[in-house]
Amino acid sequence: MNLDIKLHKQDLPDEIKFSDKIAIDCEFTGLNIERDRLCLLQISSGQNDAHIIQFDKDNYDSPNLKNILIDKNINKLFHFARADLLFIKKYLEVETNNVDCTKIMSKIARSYTDKHGLKDLVKEFVGIDISKQLQSSDFGGELTDKQLKYCAQDVIYLHKINFALTEILKRENRIDLYEKTIKFINTRVDLDFASFKEDIWSH
Repeated sequence: MNLDIKLHKQDLPDEIKFSDKIAIDCEFTGLNIERDRLCLLQISSGQNDAHIIQFDKDNYDSPNLKNILIDKNINKLFHFARADLLFIKKYLEVETNNVDCTKIMSKIARSYTDKHGLKDLVKEFVGIDISKQLQSSDFGGELTDKQLKYCAQDVIYLHKINFALTEILKRENRIDLYEKTIKFINTRVDLDFASFKEDIWSH
C-alpha cells in the first residue's frame, strides 16, 4: 500500500482542508499527563493519507489545527480517545468536539472478545496484521521513516473500522447505547484532568 505521508512543523498549512470525517491519533513521550508531553498529532482523511504535525515542546500555538478540533461539523475518529483528548486538552488547550472512539465502539459492539486494541481491529476488519513494535519509541526528537509509517498506520484504517463497528452496533441494537456513552467522553477527560482515575460509579 502506497501511503501519502506529510510531516508538518507546528501546525497544518492554511491550504489543507478536510471533509466532515477525519481520523486522529497522538503520540506522547509517555502516558503520565503530569510528566509527559504531546509530541505528534496525525490526521487522515481515510484515503491512505496521513498529515503528521510535530509540535515544538515550548510552543503549542497551532491555530489551524485547533480550529479543526473544535469544529462541531467535523467528525473526529479516535482509537482510545480518552488519552488523546486529555493531552490535547492540556497542551493545545481546546476541547475536541464531535468525537467517536473505536475502542469504546468495539467494547460495546464486540462482546464476543476481550481484544479491543487497534492491532486486533485492523486484523479483523481490514485483514492486515500491523506491527506495534514502535509504539514505545521516542517521538520527541527527529523522526525516522519507520516512525512516520507507524504513525500513519494508526489513523489510515480508522474510517473502515468505524464503519464496520457501526454496522455491528446497529445490527445488535446497541448504537443508541454507544451514542449515549460517547457523549460522556469529554466529561471523562475532565475527570482525568482533575485526577479522578477511579470508577466514580463504583460503591
